[in-house]
This record gives sequence, C-alpha cells and structure tokens, in this order.
Amino acid sequence: MDSGFDLDLQAVEQEIEDDGDGGDQIDRRIVLGELDGTTDERDWFEVIDRGNVLVLAVEGDLPELASDLAPRVKERGGSLIHFREFLVVTPADVSVDADRL
Repeated sequence: MDSGFDLDLQAVEQEIEDDGDGGDQIDRRIVLGELDGTTDERDWFEVIDRGNVLVLAVEGDLPELASDLAPRVKERGGSLIHFREFLVVTPADVSVDADRL
C-alpha cells in the first residue's frame, strides 16, 4: 500500500543537525578576576576571544595593567569600559549600555 508520503529521514537528520541542535553553540560566560599584573594578558585575551565577558577588579595603575590587553581587544572589535573599580572587557559581538550612568 503506497501512502504517497515520501520521507527522507537522512535529509531530515541533516537539517536538524545544521539548524542548531546546540552542537555549535558556545558556552559563553561572564568571567570575574583581578587585573593586578599577575595573570598574563594572553590568558585574559583568550577568555575574550572565546566570546566571554571579563569583569576585572583593578588592583593598581589601570593604564599600565591594561597596556598589553587593550590593543588586542580593540583590534578584534571588542571594548573595554572602566566602571568604578572594575574593567569590563567584552568581545566584538557584546555591547555595554552605559546610558544610565
């Protein structure tokens, strides 16, 4: 008996995999830390490069402590915002709304 219904299960499986079963999603986070010169700036940059947001307590002279990190983040389209005693560092696809400050 032919129902006239033709279902290609392999094509459907491929579409499900391609359309976001979560396999390609990045586990994005807000990472807290201290910017005090003890952590290599490459470690902080890797956090941003993976799409995460950094909130760093600044322990010292901010321009000196962020001198290596800031250009690398900005080069990739990210941003750095100094807010109170913290440095908020975001990747290119995350914006910080400071309108209420």
